[in-house]
Amino acid sequence: MYIEENQQIHLKHRPVGLPVAEDFSLVSTPIAMLKDGEVLVKNRWMSVDPYMRGRMIERDSYIPPFALNNVLEGGAIGEVVESNNPVFAVGSKVSSMNGWRQYFTTTGEDLQVLPETGIAEQAFLGVLGMPGVTAFTGLTKIAELKPSDRVFVSAASGAVGAIVCQIAKLKGCYVAGSVGSEAKARYLMEELGADAVVNYKTSDDLQQDIATACPEGIDVYFENVGGAHLETVLNLMNVNGRIAVCGMIDQYNATTPQPGPANLSQIVIKKLKMQGFIVFDHWNGYPAFVEQMVQWIQQGKVSWKETVFNGIEQAPAAFIGLLEGKNTGKMLVRL
Repeated sequence: MYIEENQQIHLKHRPVGLPVAEDFSLVSTPIAMLKDGEVLVKNRWMSVDPYMRGRMIERDSYIPPFALNNVLEGGAIGEVVESNNPVFAVGSKVSSMNGWRQYFTTTGEDLQVLPETGIAEQAFLGVLGMPGVTAFTGLTKIAELKPSDRVFVSAASGAVGAIVCQIAKLKGCYVAGSVGSEAKARYLMEELGADAVVNYKTSDDLQQDIATACPEGIDVYFENVGGAHLETVLNLMNVNGRIAVCGMIDQYNATTPQPGPANLSQIVIKKLKMQGFIVFDHWNGYPAFVEQMVQWIQQGKVSWKETVFNGIEQAPAAFIGLLEGKNTGKMLVRL
């Protein structure tokens, strides 16, 4: 098969502050004939995620930065459309980290065939994919969740936060979260069953509002934001509380060093555990996670929302919108 137009998104410039459309370019490339052992995959869905912003900076980190003038990478769900590899039949649905492009060839070592669950394939980029594993791992392994815990979640309506809220409720916890709009607040309360919500964008006193939402203090904080949220919650943590640090989106677009919390002494005074984690370090737990999450979904105990952009050319707009908080649930691009 020869495809004349295989469109990809390249990183043209390293963003300064919030990325803009001009930082990306849409490039057309051909795909050569397959060699023995290779497969051709057509992507059907791709993910945009906050961690990708860090990879656009030239610095040492847990994962190498994106190269300029080269195709970006990210989670994707695709279909095998041509195969010279007996392991992957034509029509197989697969997940990979080869997003931001319409087609790609591979020997298959970087592919994972989707299990048959009866659940929409794009869920493997959200509730059954990295965001779901992140939520489950952060709560159960890093924060050591207990049924009696009072849980607070920042960015609580996002792809990770919304799943955190639901898992914590399923485990019998009191759950409160922060969001950036009244529509998101209603989603948390009416659909996810949260006990209290704080709209940080309309709050005049974040500490007072979170204290009101968490009248018995906070045992577990699932941290997605950082900044003022972290400083506020440190003051409200209960003794022996645990903080699972998933992300710090408040800092991702900063152009100068941001001041740290002035009250880190609370970690000592209250004997807090505060631990950052990278979900890829815990991927050996993925099969057990999928088994549990599929069961919850089939029982109607877990739901999710998606915000979808259509077309590979819309991927930069989806990513920028994600950083601006324009999504509820998982931000996806349908190719």
